[in-house]
Amino acid sequence: MSLIQSDSNLLDTINHAAQQAVPVVRDENLSLIQMMMKGGWIMVPILLLLFIGLIIFFERFLTIRKAAKYDVSLMSQVKASVLSGKLDAALAVCRSSHSALGRMLQKGLLRVGRPIKDIEGAIENVGKLEVAKLEKNINILGIIAGIAPMLGFVGTIFGVITIFHEVEMAGGIDIGSVSGGLYVKMVASASGLTVGILAYIGYHILNMMVERLILRMETDAVEFIDLLDEPGV
Repeated sequence: MSLIQSDSNLLDTINHAAQQAVPVVRDENLSLIQMMMKGGWIMVPILLLLFIGLIIFFERFLTIRKAAKYDVSLMSQVKASVLSGKLDAALAVCRSSHSALGRMLQKGLLRVGRPIKDIEGAIENVGKLEVAKLEKNINILGIIAGIAPMLGFVGTIFGVITIFHEVEMAGGIDIGSVSGGLYVKMVASASGLTVGILAYIGYHILNMMVERLILRMETDAVEFIDLLDEPGV
């Protein structure tokens, strides 16, 4: 009888130990907003950089896209008017186009009668001003691409410092609290890297759009100079 009771006590002890050995799985599903809020105070400037970057990207994207709309008839009308000696008509066409190329050609037409070098210089100066307008604030995206990841790393480092300070104050290491605290603080790094990558992509997309537009403007400007340089014009 004592042997059966001893076996029963042994089984109870084993079951109790097994229950204690099984980790408790917490069903905690965090939404994206909740997880971002756990990143700490550093998330405020990171989200602010994201907001600024999105505004700059979409504003510049729409502006460059509008400027890139190509009027096929512009060059042909200007060429026909210049060849027929109707400079006023060519100027009117350029003014009505409301485009960067139109303003460049208009400046060139106003210099007709002067040396070709002067005309080229005038067109080039207007072209530089137009490009500067298109590139306005694009460099800010490049700055955001560099700053956002660094802010994320700073937030993570401060979080790790806080965790180890709490461990020191508690006088022992709690693996659960340390691992939970680390995953929360890594949110700042992940957010900073994400914002930086998005800003980097947006920066290069806008630069590629501007470069394509510059190439087309330069091509049309060269064609216009060649037109003025033809004999009889």
